[in-house]
Amino acid sequence: MFDTFKNRLEITGTLTTVTALRISAGRSSEPIGSDLPVIKDVLGQPLIPGSSFKGALRSRLESFLRGILGNNRKLVGNPAVNDEWSLTYQELSQFKKNPLKNIKQEEKEDSLNSFILSNTDLVSHLFGSPWIASKFQVRDLTVLPDAWFGQYQERDGVAIDRDTETAADSKLYDYQVVPAGTPFEFKAIVENAKDWELGLLMIGLHQFETEQIPLGGGRSRGLGVVKLEIDKMRWVDVEDNPKFLLEYLEKLVKEDETAYEDATDYKDEWVRQLIDRLKKLIDENLKVSNVPSVESQ
Repeated sequence: MFDTFKNRLEITGTLTTVTALRISAGRSSEPIGSDLPVIKDVLGQPLIPGSSFKGALRSRLESFLRGILGNNRKLVGNPAVNDEWSLTYQELSQFKKNPLKNIKQEEKEDSLNSFILSNTDLVSHLFGSPWIASKFQVRDLTVLPDAWFGQYQERDGVAIDRDTETAADSKLYDYQVVPAGTPFEFKAIVENAKDWELGLLMIGLHQFETEQIPLGGGRSRGLGVVKLEIDKMRWVDVEDNPKFLLEYLEKLVKEDETAYEDATDYKDEWVRQLIDRLKKLIDENLKVSNVPSVESQ
């Protein structure tokens, strides 16, 4: 089954460090320099991997959904543990062996797709999983060149001896941080997302806008507080209209800004669609939990 272009949301903005940021590149092997340097691009400038931003965003949304829907792995899976995925390899293999034995190839693909989608947790619909592609893409965040002067900060760390409550021998180290106030360019794209999935994303991005999701290491020490400021949200929905899609492509080539709409006006509706979906899932869970068991009858 081939994917079909339906809609696209482009988000651009600036992510600024409110406090110093440390996303480590691992222990340095250089004889001179920081023990724990920050990750840098090929030009030696600081870099925030898109995977770091996306992972922190996904983790926060999963924590919200667990608070709303409980630890039902079919609704909120755990990407860190294979057995806690919403759809495990064992379940997928079992479905392939049994219900798909005696049906045609085309029907088999439709049946498998339906099975996968119906057994995929909410966050994985947007962020992806081993069995479903991500609809949300984040570029690596590069520092704005006009605001970067090549200055890193070096900080010291030390392990404390629990008996003497003093610095342990040979446990002194230093680490590098990106200074507070450093701005990074933010670019993200969402394609073929449903309204409720976009609502989930809006709630997650709002957490970054309000400085509630820190990044990198040393967060318990106050490091990694960042603030996202969104400049533009450009939206196009072709609505299964081939002529509209052709017009959109023509405008893109001409770099005509009218190819997109301002998505700001859609945010509230997307969030409402998500809330309605979650309320429905809560009601369904309550009905299931209130069904009397066989032993109690």
